[in-house]
Amino acid sequence: MSAIRVTQRKSRNGCDQRQLDTLRSLGLRRIGHTVEVKDTPQIRGMLHKVRHLVEVDGS
Repeated sequence: MSAIRVTQRKSRNGCDQRQLDTLRSLGLRRIGHTVEVKDTPQIRGMLHKVRHLVEVDGS
């Protein structure tokens, strides 16, 4: 599988608990933090839930 680079670009303040849990599951901890995750349907769904907070490269 290929990898996707995900960077958190906006603050978690004001997010509901589901979005906070999704960011934590992706491995994102702070603004500007970048992680590489596998490109799977489950990860794509997680990225869709927090698409307003993150920037995705490699998709």
